[in-house]
Amino acid sequence: MTYILALIVTLGVLVTVHEFGHYWVARLSGVRILRFAVGFGKPIWVRKDRRGTEWAVALIPLGGYVRMLDERDGGFSAHIEPGDVSYTMLHPRWRIAIALGGPVANFVLAVAVYWLLAVAGSTSYAPVTAVTPGESPLGRVGAPSLVEIKAVDGQATRSWQEVNMALAARLGDTGTIDLDLQPAGSDRSATTYALPVEEWHRGVDEPDLMGSLGIEPLIPAIIGTVVADTPAQRAGLQPGDRLLAINGTTLDSWLAFQETISEFPGQSTTLLVQRGSVSMEIMATPDARDVNGKAVGFLGVGPLLNEVSYGPVSGFLEGVRKTGDTVLLTLNLLKKMVLGQVSMSNLSGPITIAKVAGDSARVGWKYFIGVLALLSVSLGVLNLLPIPVLDGGHVIFAAAEWVTGKPVSERVMEMGYQFGIFLVGGLMLLALYNDVARLFSS
Repeated sequence: MTYILALIVTLGVLVTVHEFGHYWVARLSGVRILRFAVGFGKPIWVRKDRRGTEWAVALIPLGGYVRMLDERDGGFSAHIEPGDVSYTMLHPRWRIAIALGGPVANFVLAVAVYWLLAVAGSTSYAPVTAVTPGESPLGRVGAPSLVEIKAVDGQATRSWQEVNMALAARLGDTGTIDLDLQPAGSDRSATTYALPVEEWHRGVDEPDLMGSLGIEPLIPAIIGTVVADTPAQRAGLQPGDRLLAINGTTLDSWLAFQETISEFPGQSTTLLVQRGSVSMEIMATPDARDVNGKAVGFLGVGPLLNEVSYGPVSGFLEGVRKTGDTVLLTLNLLKKMVLGQVSMSNLSGPITIAKVAGDSARVGWKYFIGVLALLSVSLGVLNLLPIPVLDGGHVIFAAAEWVTGKPVSERVMEMGYQFGIFLVGGLMLLALYNDVARLFSS
């Protein structure tokens, strides 16, 4: 039910915003609007406003439409009233504007969501990875043993999601991927390492972007924060300290630290700590805290995190930047799919959307609306493709009429729409096949 509800909410919001973009520009043009519908099938809610526009919500939330007065509509004469303006009476520039209204509305939604997320702020685990010398592309270029990825190809990366998005833009490429790496927990400046790639994951289904470079997400046992008036502060621990061992037990991650320190409530412990290039032993006595009836050790430190927040104005600029970057990434991946550099198995349909939306909703509202923004950009970009039946196709036909001074022939438009339906229908079937294949392979 969570997945179904998340799918309905996600598609409902995206379709409503998209169609409202068409509706708003159509209203400005003066054309009479007969119906605004979200979903397909039998309407479950219908209302008519004072302008005579019928608003409807149907049972199947897989699309929507804005129906305008149009001479090409078989029922045109039944709706015409004195003074009405029809779609075909509009100047081509208005028809172009109406077609662009939907995708632009999707981009505006993405900007608004990213602005909200920027102002609300985010906390994420720093993208830290361990490096094994000589055993991976990252190890072969001589990177330090434990590093934080500060940027990919010059693009700042403050979370694993940003690392993954930046690497996805390089799929199918030949050249070098530049990683700016900083020793984890250090205040030293980052060093750029160039990792050579050749037709990187070209045509590969579900490529392991990070693993193939030797990058493995890790929450290291490095102190990011020290809580005031706790055993950690009293013992002299500092942010940036790397916890190597507790009472002789080696620590290889933050989870290992948590599990080990919990075993020593109220007991004196010896912490082996690396501070800069110096290793030292520090004595500390964890507090005893009751957790589900069991005493566990509490030291008072937090892991290495990246906290980012913006003001209203800088947050808006960040929203615009992130939306623009996502548009460019989407266009780049589409181009690479056409050229065969990226596998068509990456196309996703409603089942995958439902799963991603449902999983993100369970994690938290920030993750859910972040996915919503990403899908909104994808919907906007896809609708701008110059394919008949999509908004981009309407733009092409209207632009051709504007240039030539006469409408595109009905025969050409009919052939174009048939081709568009065939192409879009084929892509939808492929996306659905990919969804089902992922279900059975998971």
